[in-house]
Amino acid sequence: MNVYAIDIGQELGSNISKNYSSFSVLVSIILKNGLTIAGVILLALILFGGISYIMAAGSADQKKLAQAQDTITSAIIGFLVIFTSYFIIQIIQVVTGLKIL
Repeated sequence: MNVYAIDIGQELGSNISKNYSSFSVLVSIILKNGLTIAGVILLALILFGGISYIMAAGSADQKKLAQAQDTITSAIIGFLVIFTSYFIIQIIQVVTGLKIL
């Protein structure tokens, strides 16, 4: 069995200028991946909140029902934050002419 090790310090430290031509490329990659990860987390929270809501509605526990509603509400607020940040990035792209995403 082969075990491969990656020297993270070397990959991120001295070779960063070789991997990314400019700081803007690095920021663009971070933004794309950040929005994608935020979307996946949003989907997971909505599914978790929905399943919790269904399970709490079957029982008579009002505390669990309120907690499930809070989870769904927080996920929707998170969606609005993600959508707004994406929209702001799009506006910056149009105004400045830079390709960010």
